[in-house]
Amino acid sequence: MSKPVLHGVNPSPFVRKVRVALAEKGIEYEQVPVMPMGQTAEYLAMSPLGKIPCYQEGDFTLPDSSCIIAYLERKQPKPALYPEDAREFARALWYEEYADSRLAEIAGGIFFNRVVAPKMLKQPSDQAAIDKALGMLPVALDYLEKSVGDREVLAGSRFSVADIAVGSMFVNLAHGGETVDAKRWPKVAAYLERVHGRPSFKPIIEEEKALFASL
Repeated sequence: MSKPVLHGVNPSPFVRKVRVALAEKGIEYEQVPVMPMGQTAEYLAMSPLGKIPCYQEGDFTLPDSSCIIAYLERKQPKPALYPEDAREFARALWYEEYADSRLAEIAGGIFFNRVVAPKMLKQPSDQAAIDKALGMLPVALDYLEKSVGDREVLAGSRFSVADIAVGSMFVNLAHGGETVDAKRWPKVAAYLERVHGRPSFKPIIEEEKALFASL
């Protein structure tokens, strides 16, 4: 049986989400680079919104990182990436949504205009967009500092989709030159160190660092 295929490019936080989930579950896969713009008609047939990633198993295709991880959980339940408790399950879904919307807005504004536009597209950066994102970042970090609290993880008692989603966005922030001030947000800083140090996350981060160092 052939390996599943993940369509998308690595610097995408949403592609990274799925790569980390696949690593956590020990699922081998092949990756086909697809940029988040200018897709072919063939790709749009698989992912009608034109977004990355898209997951493929033979003639079965599924777009959207959240849908893909939920599918992987049903197909291979162990190790679980969602808490069993109803409230903690809901908490995990909420932090995934918070990451995929608010944190994506912040990370995207910084990463795109500091890395993608000038280094990859050879286009000028939008400083106003960077400033807007930087203005939103402390509010998000204050919220996450309270959310993490004394927890090791954001939801339940073990690493989950919540940590994958939040952790992935902070990788893009780091690529964009932003680090979390451990004096102001010590709990978030320690939390991200734990998340990014996992065997599922660390090799991907190092791989991406090497890519950007070559640009």
